[in-house]
Amino acid sequence: MRTYTRLGLTLLMTLLSPALKAQCQIEGTAALYQLESRIETYSLANGLTVHLLPLEDKHTLTIASQFNVGARNEAKGQTGYAHLFEHMLFKGSEQAPGDTYAQQLSALGARFNASTHFDYTNYFVTLPSQALSLGLFLEADRFIRPQLTETTVKNQQETVLQEMAQTIDNQPYVRSTMEFLLAQVKDTPYGHGIIGTREDITQASPESLTAFHRAHYRPDAMQLSLVGKLSPEVKTLIEQHFAKWTAPNQPIIEFNQLKIPPQHVMAQLIDERGPWPGLLLAWHTVGKNHPDASAIRLLEADLFQNTQSALATISQHDPAQMLSYSLPFELENHGITNLVLVPRAKTSLNALTDMVLALIKQAQQTRMSDAALCQLKQTWLNQRLAELDSTQSLATLLSATSKQDQAHPLTAQWERINAVTADDFQRVAKHYFTPNMVRVDLLPPWYIRLGKTLLEWLPAGVSDDLEDAAL
Repeated sequence: MRTYTRLGLTLLMTLLSPALKAQCQIEGTAALYQLESRIETYSLANGLTVHLLPLEDKHTLTIASQFNVGARNEAKGQTGYAHLFEHMLFKGSEQAPGDTYAQQLSALGARFNASTHFDYTNYFVTLPSQALSLGLFLEADRFIRPQLTETTVKNQQETVLQEMAQTIDNQPYVRSTMEFLLAQVKDTPYGHGIIGTREDITQASPESLTAFHRAHYRPDAMQLSLVGKLSPEVKTLIEQHFAKWTAPNQPIIEFNQLKIPPQHVMAQLIDERGPWPGLLLAWHTVGKNHPDASAIRLLEADLFQNTQSALATISQHDPAQMLSYSLPFELENHGITNLVLVPRAKTSLNALTDMVLALIKQAQQTRMSDAALCQLKQTWLNQRLAELDSTQSLATLLSATSKQDQAHPLTAQWERINAVTADDFQRVAKHYFTPNMVRVDLLPPWYIRLGKTLLEWLPAGVSDDLEDAAL
C-alpha cells in the first residue's frame, strides 16, 4: 500500500508543479515506480529474504541469490576462500553430485554464473519458466548441502590458480598495482585481494571450506530474487526448498565504515613487460550507503565517466591521453574513485595529473547549473532503466538490495540521486577530491621510458607521426 501511495504522490507532484518541470523534467521515473509496485518482498521464518517480480510477457525467469559473504569475511590464512567456495558450488551437492548441476541446466539452454566481491557473493540462473521447480531444487541443494571432496577441491584450486595467472600475474602492472592499492587499506577487512594468495588457496581443504560454508552461508544472510514468468506455486516451492534451512545461533558479523586519513601517496611501479606508461589516480571516498554517496556517484560521472564528462569534453580535439578508464569501487563500508589514463607520446604523466586536477578544481569552484545537474540525473536514470531490461539484471539488482532500501528496492537509490543539489555536488568535490590522493605511475622498461621522454620534446606533428607508427 505504501508503494502505491508514494507512486501517486510522485506523479501528482510532477504533473502539478510547473516550476519543478521547468527546472528539471526527468523522463522515465513513472516506469521505475510502476515496476517497483509489482515487487513483493517477504521473509521466511529462518530469515531468508525473498523478492518476487512477475513479468507475464517473459518466457523465461531468473533466480538470483546474493549472500552477505565476500573477501572481507575471510580470516587470516584463508584469503580467497569466498571465491574458491563460489567455484565449489558448481561442482556437486548432496542430490546433484559432480557436474549434475551444469549438465541439467545446460540441457535446458539455461544461463548461469556467479561472482565474488569484497562484500558479497552472488549467483544467478536464467532458465525456461517451466523449469522453476527444478531451478529452485538445484539452487537450494547446492547452497544448503554442498559436497566438497578432495578431488573437486584440488581441481578448483588449480582452476583458481590458472585464473590468478591469466588475469593478474601475466598482465602488465596488475599484480604490483593491486598489492600497492591493497596496502593503502592494510589491516582492514578490505586489505587483501578477492582472489586470495597462492599459499592460502593451495592449503584449503574440504574441512576448512566446509567450516567456511557453515559460518557464512546461512539463510539470514541471503536474498533470493525471482523475476520473470512465475508460476502460481512459486511461494510454495520456495517454502518447500528453503524453509527447513536453519540459521546458525551466532549473529551475522557487522562491519564499520573505514576511516582512512587523507594523505598524498605517490609511487612508481616498473614492469619490464609494460608496453607504455600509464597513470592511476585514486581518491578515498565513502561506502555506498553513506549520505554523500549519491553526490559522489554523480560527480564521478560528470568528471570522468559519461560521454559528455569534463574529461571527454576537453579530449574531443587533440586529446592528451590515448585511453581513459574509470570504474570506482563502491563498497559497503568504503569507496574509491579511480581513474586510469594512458598518455599520448607528447604528454607526460605530470601533465596528465595537472589536467585532471584542473578539472576537479573547476568542479570545486564553479557551481553546477540546474540544467546540467538535471541532465546528469537523467543520464543516471537512463542507465538504471537500461539495466532493468532483462530478468537477469533485474533479479541480480533485487538480490543486492541494501537494508535501508528493502521497502523500495528500485526507487530508493533514485530518490537519493534526485535529491542531490548543486551545493551537495560542490561540497563533495571540495571534501573528497583533494590533492591528498593516491598517484601511481605505471612505468615500462627504461628504453621505452627514454623513447617516450624524447617524444615529449619533439614538435607535436613529429611526435604524433612517430606515435602512430609505433602503435
